[in-house]
This record gives sequence, C-alpha cells and structure tokens, in this order.
Amino acid sequence: MRFIIGHLLLTCLLISGKSSAQALLTVEQAVAAALQNNYEIKLVKNDSVLAALNNSYAYTAFLPTVNAQSALLFNNNNIKQKLADGSERKRNSIHSNNLNASINLNWTIFDGFKMFATKDKLQEILTLGELSVRNRVATTVSDVIKTYYNIVRQKQQVTAIEEQMKLNETRAELAEKRLSVGLGAKPELLQAKVDLNAQKSARLTQLNLIEQLKDQLNLMMAMAKETRYEVADSIPFKNDLIVTDIMMQAETNSPELLMAKQNIEIAKLTLKEAKADRWPILSFNTAYNFNRTVNKEVVNNFSTLLNRNHGFNYGLSATIPLFNRFNVKRQIEVATLDIDYQNTLYEYQRYNINTAISITYKDYELQKKTLALEEENILLAKENVYIATERLRLGITTFVELREAQQSLELAYNRLIAARYNTKVAETELLRLKGDLVN
Repeated sequence: MRFIIGHLLLTCLLISGKSSAQALLTVEQAVAAALQNNYEIKLVKNDSVLAALNNSYAYTAFLPTVNAQSALLFNNNNIKQKLADGSERKRNSIHSNNLNASINLNWTIFDGFKMFATKDKLQEILTLGELSVRNRVATTVSDVIKTYYNIVRQKQQVTAIEEQMKLNETRAELAEKRLSVGLGAKPELLQAKVDLNAQKSARLTQLNLIEQLKDQLNLMMAMAKETRYEVADSIPFKNDLIVTDIMMQAETNSPELLMAKQNIEIAKLTLKEAKADRWPILSFNTAYNFNRTVNKEVVNNFSTLLNRNHGFNYGLSATIPLFNRFNVKRQIEVATLDIDYQNTLYEYQRYNINTAISITYKDYELQKKTLALEEENILLAKENVYIATERLRLGITTFVELREAQQSLELAYNRLIAARYNTKVAETELLRLKGDLVN
C-alpha cells in the first residue's frame, strides 16, 4: 500500500513539475515508483506468479485421472464364402455399425511417496520465487538510492563550483581595479578570467551529468525520459551500524543466503523423488464399458443382428521396477551430487557475503572519519580564502596566494562531497547485504 501511495505522490509531483518550478522528488518516492514500475522487478514477479500457479495445483498429484473414450464405426462390406459342403454365399453392401464407449479411472495409491515429495518441492520452488523477487527488489532499491544520491552529490558539486565562480569574479574585479590604478599586471586579470571560464565550463559539465543521471533514475522508475524534478540538498546517514550485528542478521535476512538455503531444500526433495522410483507403483483401476454392434443383415442364421454388452470392472495393478538400465541409480547419484554442490555453493555465498560486509564496513568507517575530517577542513579552507581575499584588498599579498587558497578550497569541496556520497553508498550496501534494505 505504501508503494502505491508513493507512486501516486510521485505522479502528482511530476504533473506539477510541468510548471516552471520543478517539484521535489524524495528518495522514498523514487523507491516507491521503482518498486511499482521497474521492468526487471515485473519480470521476476512473473516467474514467481508462475511458481505460485504451479503450486496451487500441487494437490492434484493425489487425485485420480478419469478419461472417457467413445467410437462409432460404420461398415459396408461385400462378402463371399465357400462352405465345406460345396455351397457358396455371396452378399454385397452388407451394412453394420459399432458403438463403443468407456469411462476409465486410474488412481495411484502408492508411488514410493514421490507425489508427496513433488508437492513439497513445488512449495519450496514457490518460496524460492518469492526470495528471488525480494532479492531483485533489494538490488533495485539499492540502485535507486545510489543513483538518487549521486544526483544530490553532483548538485552539491554545482553549488561548490558556483561558489568558486563568485570567488573568481571577485578576483577578476580586484585585478581589474589594481590594473586601472597601475598597481597590478594584466596577466593577473587574464588568469582570473581564464579560471572563471574554466569554472563556467565545469558547471555546464556538471549540469549535463545531472541530466544524464536523472535519465538513469527515470529508467529505474519506468518514467518518461523527459520527466524532470528537483532532488534533496543533503545526504543523510546512519551512525548506528555495527559489523557483528550486520553479519548475524545477514545469516537469517540476506535474500542471497536464503535463496542458497532454499536451493539445498529443493535438491533434497529432488533426491527423494529419484529414490521413489525404486519402489513399486500401486494403482486402483476401474472402468465402465459399453459396446453395441448392429448388423443390417447376416450371411448365416446363427449370426447376431444385435450384440450389446456393458458392465463395470475394477481392480488393482502394480508396476514393479526390475531393471531400467541403471537410470534410477544414475538419477540418485546426480541428485546426491547436486545436494553437495548446493551446500558448497551456500558456504561460498556465505563466505562472500561476510567478506563483502567486512570490506564494506571498513570502507564505511573510513568514509565517516574522512567526512568528519573534511567537514572541519572545509571551514579552514573557507577561512583561508577569506583571509587571502582581504589581504589582497589591502595590498599585502599576491594573486598567486589567493589562487592557491582557492584551489585548496576547491579540492576540499571535492573531497567533502565525495566522502558524503561514499559514506551513503557504503551504508546502502551494508543494509543490502544485511537484508534490511527492504522489509
């Protein structure tokens, strides 16, 4: 329900976004729209629906099969007979018809419990399909969040560039004033204008990058390519992630691990199906038969003009496997090897996820420390630029010193913005590995 509400909210804001002021798209609305419309999720859901459909008919394995047969045959024969006493009989166009109908029921009573294993296997396949959907949903949500905050990152980069542009404009004004009173040199003015144009070019590149990222986000949300909106200005973080808790919860919540476990259960049921073929199959059979033959005329007086019989029969039949070219043995060995393979695959998947959690968490901690350092560093860089600008106004410093301070501020902004985004990416990946990104 929350996805539908989010989708409706997104639709409303996109309609309003056709006006001159673009509406704000939140990350929650972007996620809701992707979960509602994303084509990859729809394709995976289709597989899950197919598994659910097959499972809904699993009970039919315990039901009998009933078939009806009917045939109506018309005959037109020419007969010529020579008897032992030397007489002959010859007739042409002797008409007759035969009606045959039957209803047959076959009910498998025992097949080595194969029908029970098949029913359980269909249920496990259904669960696997649901886990596949959940895994695809988690991956999509992760991609949407990363793309959304990448747009926020580039938006912050534009703000930083615009701040640099203002500093370069101030630098150019100071250079022009100093040149006009004979205290400056023209190369200082030219360099300030070159730096300003470089920042303008960088701003255009950033705006184009934002448009490209919005196209990617629109694709994930299955929205029209030309749909435009504004995103948030800041990137929020979680500070309460603990690596041991993540690893413990990944054991029970990670869709990838749960899918690996589910494949083990399916492989075990496949082995049960294979072993069931060693047992005899006991069936209950019953039928109702009707047969009627009508002869228009007969050759001898002892032949029947009408012959009709009908009746009911029932009984048990058993099929006992004696030798089938070792096919059952081969299937059992294959199923046993598949169980070993799935167990190994689970351990490998578990090792990979724990390793990924460990690596990502270290990166998460590093980025948080880097972010705290860069938050402090950006204040120092801004103060340094302010002091250098005022010193230049007073004529006690050079343009080279101010330009170096500006470059330090630019690099500080780049590191700060990158640290913000990288912290969010590491956090999102940890939540995905933990299985907590989608409840």
